Amino acid sequence: MNKKQTRRILIASLVGSSIEWFDYFLYGTVAALVFNQLFFVNEDPTVGLLLAYASFALAFFIRPFGGIIFSHIGDRIGRKKTLVLTLSLMGVATFGMGLLPTYQAIGVWAPILLITLRLVQGLGIGGEWGGALLLAVEYAPPEKRGLFGSIPQMGVTIGMLMGTIALWLMTLLPNDSFMTWGWRLPFIFSALLVIFGLWIRKGIDETPEFKKVQESGDIPKLPIVDTLKYHWREVLIAIGAKVVETAPFYIFSTFVVSYATTNLGFSRTSTLTAVMVATVVTTILIPVMGNLSDKVGRKKLYIAGTIGMALFAFPYFWMIQHGSVALLIIVTVIGLGIIWSPITAVLGTMFAEIFDAKVRYTGISLGYQIGAAVAGGTAPLVATALLARFDNSYIPVALYIIFTALISLVAIWAVKDRNNQQLDRNVIAKENRA
Repeated sequence: MNKKQTRRILIASLVGSSIEWFDYFLYGTVAALVFNQLFFVNEDPTVGLLLAYASFALAFFIRPFGGIIFSHIGDRIGRKKTLVLTLSLMGVATFGMGLLPTYQAIGVWAPILLITLRLVQGLGIGGEWGGALLLAVEYAPPEKRGLFGSIPQMGVTIGMLMGTIALWLMTLLPNDSFMTWGWRLPFIFSALLVIFGLWIRKGIDETPEFKKVQESGDIPKLPIVDTLKYHWREVLIAIGAKVVETAPFYIFSTFVVSYATTNLGFSRTSTLTAVMVATVVTTILIPVMGNLSDKVGRKKLYIAGTIGMALFAFPYFWMIQHGSVALLIIVTVIGLGIIWSPITAVLGTMFAEIFDAKVRYTGISLGYQIGAAVAGGTAPLVATALLARFDNSYIPVALYIIFTALISLVAIWAVKDRNNQQLDRNVIAKENRA
């Protein structure tokens, strides 16, 4: 495989992941600013906000179903074709959101249509991650699999940055213009990103690993059945390993925005600046950590990050209590960048290395999406509930972060490091039986 092909494959993997998270974070931000006023109209503004946030959370719980549906297709007909389907589905749903009439125009049908498109978006997202990851990992030479597998993980932070910047530009408009049409533009123009993503993916071939499965004729009729029957331990490992990667992320990037502004007196601008700076640092560090995992091993790097997360939980909250913006930026960079980046960088590759190729799409999607639904979508809610229950004390929230780290350490204990080894299906099957 030449450098041009390699570059195209990595871009194809990254662009889908970035669009996925751009759509995802864009919806979350607009839900609080716009949807609570234009779609979820209620006499009590708090109820409208809660309904808007509930529609955001819905996608977390539909994602596992998207993972099951599209991973079935991915393990049956191929990674490339499935990725075209998932990207198209996400693109149509997001573009449609930008064109929806509001509650004032069509009444209750406005929130119904918005929620329907959100569910469609969630289904597409559920199938996108696994395919984007396998596109990179299954094309990678063994000695660079960690680096290749970290590239689609950069999509989380790149998508978050693109969504934040796009919305920030729109908020420069007068408020009436923003509320009327300004908020729609990022949704509508996301179609251009999708077209670019589809064009990039059109020029690549099916992954070598899937071709081997096709040639062997060993394609399962129901990959989900084979996965749950023969690989249920690996699915549980993936779910547990995902917990420390997703819960602290949403605490450091989402929960902290409301906590720092409401409880600690920081301005919204200062808090968002801290998150954005940390996001840039994380984006740079993810491929560095992926490359490092090819030298020292995935499991070692993951454990180091997980232990670091547990040890940093109390210092993080203690330091932001001081009210210093500089300190807020520093600790957010440490939490999201230095500590979280090695965990997320190796996660996908490590998942791919514990599943047989014929059910790999299904296995990694199932573990990843269930873990995200259980620990990711609920993390800000759990943290907020703990604050309310314990008189705004951060101690229970810090303990919650430590708890997520312990769950993941237990889950990852049985994983064998397979860096620099071929993703041979017979070897993996033999290890799984052992």
